[in-house]
Amino acid sequence: MTVAVLSGLIRPLVEAQLPPEIAPRWYTSIDELHTLAPEAEIGWFDLDAKAPMAEAVRRGEKLRWLNSIYAGLDFLPLDLLQQRGVTITNGAGINATTIAEYVVMGMLTMAKGYREVVRAQERREWLLDSPGKRELAGTRALLLGYGAIGKLIKPRLEAFEVEVSVVRRSGGEGALGPDEWRARLGEFDWVILAVPATPETDGMIGAEELAAMKADAVLVNIARGAVVDQDALVAALEDKRIGGAFLDVTTPEPLPAEHKLWSLDNAHITMHLSGRAQDKMFIRSAERFLANCRRYVAGEPLEPIFDPARGY
Repeated sequence: MTVAVLSGLIRPLVEAQLPPEIAPRWYTSIDELHTLAPEAEIGWFDLDAKAPMAEAVRRGEKLRWLNSIYAGLDFLPLDLLQQRGVTITNGAGINATTIAEYVVMGMLTMAKGYREVVRAQERREWLLDSPGKRELAGTRALLLGYGAIGKLIKPRLEAFEVEVSVVRRSGGEGALGPDEWRARLGEFDWVILAVPATPETDGMIGAEELAAMKADAVLVNIARGAVVDQDALVAALEDKRIGGAFLDVTTPEPLPAEHKLWSLDNAHITMHLSGRAQDKMFIRSAERFLANCRRYVAGEPLEPIFDPARGY
């Protein structure tokens, strides 16, 4: 029998449909996970806390397949997983729809000054003019990252008549390559970050990139906080050298209550909620996991594969 160590949270969604060759062991606490992890050939070790997940991976010396609902797995001991030859499947694309919707929502919120509208309602004040007068139609967006999320962002923005230029690692097919986009930053009204967290993307938006952006351009980050030099961003926002920032991610998370970003009117912080703004995440994840279980017992390739060497 193939032992699978799985969270009790997904038990109602998968137990009755697991292949008979797979023997599940359910955990409902960190202690149970750490006790069961050494038995696991298949592991779905997801927790809200990342450090205990990493410890479970270290204990899982029999692991052959690790599954996760998370798309970014940079908090795990990836070198160890690579050394052990563990196949890793992640949550790439599971939350893509809701995150793409969040990008559109954020851009509209910034364009229409909607936060000021909400504040006016709370004051019971009838505004006589719109606090935001920007239209998305006719604007230009630079989309860095064209994975599962980026591929959904682009058509949604194009439906609003936004001209979208894509940046991806491989370039080609009309996309800008990693060495081309910086020289063109000043052309865009929106700079959208949808890249994976890797050493290559760490701090890719810094003081120089912010200085190259248009004075009214808005930075939208639904990638990882580490992709942006946050101190440089705060300085640019304070000096109003860019139009604003819509940040679903920050460094660290949670953002400390005393951090300057909270008090800046041209910064919108959405507490990494974009992927959670839905009710289908666990259902999609369970369906994908069950399909991969059937492939696993049949000796077929799993998907989507996370490459620990690349970081996505």
